[in-house]
Amino acid sequence: MAKKMKTMDGNQAAAYVSYAFTDVAAIYPITPSSPMAENVDEWAAHGQKNIFGQEVKVVEMQSEAGAAGALHGSLATGALTTTFTASQGLLLMIPNMYKLAGELLPAVFHVTARAVASHALSIFGDHSDVMATRQTGFALLASGSVQEVMDLGGIAHLAAIKSRVPFLHFFDGFRTSHEVQKVETIDYKDLENLLDKEAVQRFRNNALNPEHPVTRGTAQNPDIFFQAREACNKYYDAVPEVVAEYMAEISKLTGREYKPFNYYGAPDAEHVIVAMGSITESLEETVDYMNARGAKVGIIKVHLYRPFSPKYLLDVMPKTVKRIAVLDRTKEPGALGEPLYLDVRSMYYNMENAPMIIGGRYGLGSKDTTPSHLKAAFDNLMSNNPKNGFTIGIVDDVTNLSLDIKEEINAAPEGTIRCKFWGLGSDGTVGANKSAIKIIGDETNLYAQGYFSYDSKKSGGVTISHLRFGKKPIKSTYLINEADFVACHNQSYVYQYDLVKGLKKGGTFVLNCQWKPEELDEKLPANLKKYIADNNIEFYTINATDMAVELGLGNRINMIMQSAFFKLANVIPVDEAVKYMKDSVVKSYGKKGEAIISMNHKAVDAGTDALVKINVPAVWGSASAEAAAAVEAPEFIKNVLIPINRQDGDSLPVSTFVDREDGTWPMGTSAYEKRGIAVNVPEWQIDNCIQCNQCAFVCPHAAIRPVLVRVRALKHYPTEYK
Repeated sequence: MAKKMKTMDGNQAAAYVSYAFTDVAAIYPITPSSPMAENVDEWAAHGQKNIFGQEVKVVEMQSEAGAAGALHGSLATGALTTTFTASQGLLLMIPNMYKLAGELLPAVFHVTARAVASHALSIFGDHSDVMATRQTGFALLASGSVQEVMDLGGIAHLAAIKSRVPFLHFFDGFRTSHEVQKVETIDYKDLENLLDKEAVQRFRNNALNPEHPVTRGTAQNPDIFFQAREACNKYYDAVPEVVAEYMAEISKLTGREYKPFNYYGAPDAEHVIVAMGSITESLEETVDYMNARGAKVGIIKVHLYRPFSPKYLLDVMPKTVKRIAVLDRTKEPGALGEPLYLDVRSMYYNMENAPMIIGGRYGLGSKDTTPSHLKAAFDNLMSNNPKNGFTIGIVDDVTNLSLDIKEEINAAPEGTIRCKFWGLGSDGTVGANKSAIKIIGDETNLYAQGYFSYDSKKSGGVTISHLRFGKKPIKSTYLINEADFVACHNQSYVYQYDLVKGLKKGGTFVLNCQWKPEELDEKLPANLKKYIADNNIEFYTINATDMAVELGLGNRINMIMQSAFFKLANVIPVDEAVKYMKDSVVKSYGKKGEAIISMNHKAVDAGTDALVKINVPAVWGSASAEAAAAVEAPEFIKNVLIPINRQDGDSLPVSTFVDREDGTWPMGTSAYEKRGIAVNVPEWQIDNCIQCNQCAFVCPHAAIRPVLVRVRALKHYPTEYK
């Protein structure tokens, strides 16, 4: 197979392979799965053909229940049908999932696994939605990286068609769905060669059709329901074998070995962690780090979670194993343990010389899990008295289930360049960084990874972009905590966040600000100046804000800042980068006319020319932070809201939320949230005002309050009242 490398995120990879096998996509958008359906819709609109030589018919319904119903009806009439969903959206499809499985219809769901709202809503990733579907009869297939989504996503379709059992292919919401990586695509011709065309024909022939009518979906009484329910067993017994065969074929095609369970680590490991999803990538990094220092550890990556096959798991488990820790990305209150842990426990039940098995939880609601946390899980497993039911990545000072980190480790391959960007939602920073990754990924031999950490405010909220580049594939599925390069695209952030935390000695810091170099000593906070001086940071400023206005780009500073990044970060030669950026401008904005292209080309040139190198005064090294003035505010604001707003919520322990276990929070907290992020402050233009009240309607903090003033009351107001 000719290798085609392309830069894309997990959603695009899933959409790419699903498009190949899909007649109809019945959809309803939900974060973070929506881009899959958007991609499929766009490709169909542009006439892209699938392996059957036709465009996919995309049907958007008015709810997830509607999408599931349309999917069921479409499959029943002989169309191979797919949907894309997550979280509550998936849960609303569960009644139909029982029907789809019961009627042996080869549906495929691609799911960006996401937290289900409990004490609070979370739009972020874990496995609580997928775990709620275990009983439906769907096969569950897990991918842990963008490349795995590309390689395994197609297997969900191939195996569903061949086995008649519907498949749910899942990968971690945001962490994999929105992570941009350089991956090898699979040619549609190769996928078509793997398709069981006879099985497709049998499925089409089995469709409901008035030309040869049958009754399906009956009601059954107690005399026969149980027996009829058991009649499907042989189909489920066959699934692991079908999946393993397709994985062997994909392995031949790609050179990457896939099995229902994959082992990675020392062949004679005594301590093994079992997990699924994106954590398996950072577990590989951790295993490499520990084994290079004399440990004997390994991991089992779960791909085929349902039907669960002890045969395939035991095939790859080292015979030397003495202890196993199982990591689950979900919480089932009241259970003896989480689902994957209980499955592994029951597999070893009554087995002679069975290893010790413990379980733990991690990563709920996209909580970051680093190699340091994973090493703590291994340390616990190897200790004299391992803790069971543990948690990692948080501090539990109430039930004391969390593990302490004994050693902070850096497990990324040597030579990886790590860059971090602080942006304002909708200022173009994320788009610029995606463009930078695509340039580096598509135009060079380097591997590239991008992950974008948003807060729930989205537009207007803080965005932190985490970019990595290197000569080896990047498995670091966690946020950057040690950076070579940091850029801040909003000057107000210097007062709110610890922007340079983790920036290495001699690293580069770029600040977009409207301050002149001579003003910096007065404007910058003491802790920032001291860090820059003490750590020999290369410090640059650029006034992209005013420049963007002059060029007619409004608040879109992205091209200027992207250009500045390429000049300073030394990932690729700046002249090449400028050429690639200008080419990408033509590609992105070509339809909008020459003026827009010219504007953006000028922005690219401006970014490389307008950087100002700051000579850091020695006196900054002795800068001392003034004691913060005591905030007059309720305890909740001081202890909870302020740390969260300064991006320090990760440090809050479990005890902070005692007395708030049911999700109850006080009212009126937005009065204390003065972010001060606006570059310009709007002024009421009394002569232009038509009193439509829209400003009051959209003001998120109710700072603008409309009051109805009766004309006869005006004589009682001061004369200057407007």
